Amino acid sequence: MIVDDHEVVRRGIAEVVERTEGMTVVAEAGSVADGVRRAGLVRPQVMLVDLQLPDGTGIDVLRQVRDIHPEARPIVLTSFNDDDALAAALDAGAVAYLLKTVRGAEITDVIRAVAAGRVLLDDRTVTRRRAATDDPTENLTPSELRVLDLIGEGLSNREIAERLGVAEKTVKNHITSLLAKMGLQRRTQVAAWVASRKHSGWRAEPGH
Repeated sequence: MIVDDHEVVRRGIAEVVERTEGMTVVAEAGSVADGVRRAGLVRPQVMLVDLQLPDGTGIDVLRQVRDIHPEARPIVLTSFNDDDALAAALDAGAVAYLLKTVRGAEITDVIRAVAAGRVLLDDRTVTRRRAATDDPTENLTPSELRVLDLIGEGLSNREIAERLGVAEKTVKNHITSLLAKMGLQRRTQVAAWVASRKHSGWRAEPGH
């Protein structure tokens, strides 16, 4: 289920989801009230909820739906890289977050992961983001920085390998290493991190 007050955004996400095997959009809503009502009717497995709604916030949706359909697994959808809002979303039951700059393939990756029971947003992630005064990429090698940048562009491991002229196994090794160095657990978290930093002109390159 998709809850977003912008019809173009809702339709765009719905089209991406509907094109993905095994996924169906069971409902759409553009407000807190409509979102809560429809969630109670269709009881979605996964909810993609915008934080900014005309009659409240996505946090209101999460809290009210949690009372009537606690099995729903909510994903926060936002244009803002706001740690306080993410912490509130976590408290309301969100298990993942997506920035609206994310690519379509990443959206379906996160939906699939959340539907499978994974949690991509936890206390440790929020605490780390709040306390991250140091650059978490400062210990990455030049190759790892390049892989980081290409993940942010939405390339698959195979496409990254072709771009860099290395084996796909080498790319996987770089990703495993950079995840550990950055304190992240999932490839989708890397993509979201890069997307959030590019707004401020950050580039994954030595000496950035």
